[in-house]
Amino acid sequence: IDLGMQPEIEKEELHVELVKLEEEISALRQTLIAKEKHLVEIKQKMGITPLNEIKHNLSKSWHDMQTSVIYKKTQETFNNTGQKASAALNNVSSTLTKKLGDMKNSPTFKSIEERMETTVSSLKCKVGGVPANSSGSFEDVLNSAANASVPESSLGYRHTEDFGAF
Repeated sequence: IDLGMQPEIEKEELHVELVKLEEEISALRQTLIAKEKHLVEIKQKMGITPLNEIKHNLSKSWHDMQTSVIYKKTQETFNNTGQKASAALNNVSSTLTKKLGDMKNSPTFKSIEERMETTVSSLKCKVGGVPANSSGSFEDVLNSAANASVPESSLGYRHTEDFGAF
């Protein structure tokens, strides 16, 4: 507003109104500050701390979110997706089990299995001195070979008696 064109009386009225509004705003601010202090005092008397208020607000917000339509739809979608993924994994597991069973019964696997048995028998014979057609397990053969007596002199060890007293 261009005050240069308005009469002097009107300018004075506007100035008075402006001062009055500024005083009212200042009074309202002071009233608000006093009421906020009173609010804090009441909360202190009731044992309500800022931390309690934050907890309450978070709890309420969490509850509001969980009851929202969007949250429920999202949760439903995740549940459906999880069920579908579980079904798919079960299907894959069944298929793999069947394929492995088929593979175990295949001629190739049987051939590999026979070769392994021949190799183990040969190792039994070489390592443990057990005849190739013996029934001892491979683990038994390894244990007997490990426990076989080897002359200590060939290992370079000497008896402790040779060292004398410590």
